Amino acid sequence: MENKIVLKVSSKSNPNSVAGAIAGGLQENKKIELQAIGAGAVNQSMKAIAIARSFVAAIGVDLSCIPAFCTVMVENEEKTGMKFIIKEEQ
Repeated sequence: MENKIVLKVSSKSNPNSVAGAIAGGLQENKKIELQAIGAGAVNQSMKAIAIARSFVAAIGVDLSCIPAFCTVMVENEEKTGMKFIIKEEQ
């Protein structure tokens, strides 16, 4: 069974909803990866990560975010985007 959740974030994604998915995945001990293509999607991803940090801070958890590039297939075309690997800080 895969222990990773990949969330594809768009410029229209609701940051609160994405943050809830991040927090929920972390509570299930899953690895979380956000993928975003374009400035608007990266912006929504960053907002979601900031909101998720406040969600989990209430239970004493701190998050870290590792940014990296990724290649995603969109309509049979390779696009370069950003991925954000979310980890629980030890």
